[in-house]
Amino acid sequence: MSFEWKYISSKSNPLVVRLAKLKDKKYRRAEGLFRFDGIKLFCEAASCGAPIKYVLLSESADEEIRKTVKKNAPQAEAYLLGDDAFAKLTDERSPEGIITVCAELENVKTAKSYESLYDGRSSIILESVRDSGNMGTVIRSARAFSVGTLIISSDCADLYNPKTVRAAMGALFTQNIVIVDSVPDAVSSIRNGGARVFAAALQRDASRLGDIALRKGDAILIGNEGHGLSRDAINACIECVYIPMEDGSESLNAGIAASVCMWELYKIK
Repeated sequence: MSFEWKYISSKSNPLVVRLAKLKDKKYRRAEGLFRFDGIKLFCEAASCGAPIKYVLLSESADEEIRKTVKKNAPQAEAYLLGDDAFAKLTDERSPEGIITVCAELENVKTAKSYESLYDGRSSIILESVRDSGNMGTVIRSARAFSVGTLIISSDCADLYNPKTVRAAMGALFTQNIVIVDSVPDAVSSIRNGGARVFAAALQRDASRLGDIALRKGDAILIGNEGHGLSRDAINACIECVYIPMEDGSESLNAGIAASVCMWELYKIK
């Protein structure tokens, strides 16, 4: 099939109306699609072989962007949109003139069982992390620090929220992510596979991160921004650890705390 641009002028066009609903999680799930802004994320998605379905450009988009789309996503349905139609879809205050719509990613899975969560590599586990920016930061750091699997509870921030996708900076397209209903069961599964799992929690008997001898394949559990970890999740781990900080400092958000823990796992020789 030859590549061609189709033109849409009206914001009431059925496709525009349909894709505009992808702002809401329930429509993303129903359609099995998500969308994001920007040429950099488009190029990341294309280079990773992400399942790009639609590419939508504003009619005033730079000619170089049109060439980039044609070169990197010739299989996608491509549209040029009038300004009103494009404005209905973009999430950016200063859009670059390109929106990409992808199908759900194969590297993001929902666990059907807890028997094969551990593959010998280090893991980070998130329980009830609700902030989309923190979620995106964790995904980006997980990719940077070679985390084998990022395991998240089903009540964490939506991975396909535009804010999550933007904060992940392309790492979402490749990072292995597993969604679980029960964090304690996931922890037990990883421990049964032979790994140690530490809870990042400021408990009285917690060890200082940096003082414990981490090993390859260890996992660290990070909790909710405001309430931390559930008691059941903590009890499933072998030990609690805390990140040392200056007295009087505010606690780190989940994204930064997880990144510090990932760095500790990454530097293991």
